[in-house]
Amino acid sequence: MITLTSAQLDQWIAAFFYPLARILAVAATAPFLSNAAMPRRIRLILGISLTIALIPALPPMPAVTPASGVGLWIMTQQVLIGIGMGFSMRIIFSAIDMGSAVIAFQMGLGFANFYDPQNTSQTSVLSNFMTLIATLLFLALNGHLIYFSVLAQSFTAIPVSATPLAASSWELLAKMGGRIFSVGMLLALPVVVIMMMTNLALGVLNRVAPQLHLFAIGFPITLCLGFVSIGVMSHYLAVPLEQMFNDGLRAMLYFALPP
Repeated sequence: MITLTSAQLDQWIAAFFYPLARILAVAATAPFLSNAAMPRRIRLILGISLTIALIPALPPMPAVTPASGVGLWIMTQQVLIGIGMGFSMRIIFSAIDMGSAVIAFQMGLGFANFYDPQNTSQTSVLSNFMTLIATLLFLALNGHLIYFSVLAQSFTAIPVSATPLAASSWELLAKMGGRIFSVGMLLALPVVVIMMMTNLALGVLNRVAPQLHLFAIGFPITLCLGFVSIGVMSHYLAVPLEQMFNDGLRAMLYFALPP
């Protein structure tokens, strides 16, 4: 006859719910996994399936009852770690969205907004297009599979324990947030320079021939040159986007390591 003690049950519950809390937090915040088009039930099933698959390969969990005070604190820690991991990768996609918004503003498409189901907000049409391109490239590079690999490695790099995260960890995450502006501007820089040169040329043309209706010819010119610039730039986007994805995945794994 098989007998189970309460200590064994607590150990099994802890071995399942502690990793599940971190994995579900990542699924709720990381790009692609947290897409509003993906039903919550699917995300829950994915989290449970991934937890069951990873349990045999994970290091031993702390022998603390999840329903106790310490157990709830550990559960909260796992949720915070998962949110931080997902936010680290979301910063990269936010940088792409910001760079696309700057390009759209320079082209004169800042007024053309569209509902973005991933961010659940109104964004420019160009931002939706660039985000879609970045998502397709991320999937083509097997980024969704790398998510699972990073999650498995995170339990070794960031063990499940009651030790609170260091303040330097959140400071590092805040510094990662600053990359939204730097990386976004670097992505938009080629088109911004071309648009600046175009506006200077139109300004000189307006001074030379004031009888020309600048607003009538300026908007089509900037719009056409903007699309041509994006078409040329798209041939060289794979390398910087891949580097950005690598930085985001590396930050997912190491943001909570102690200094």
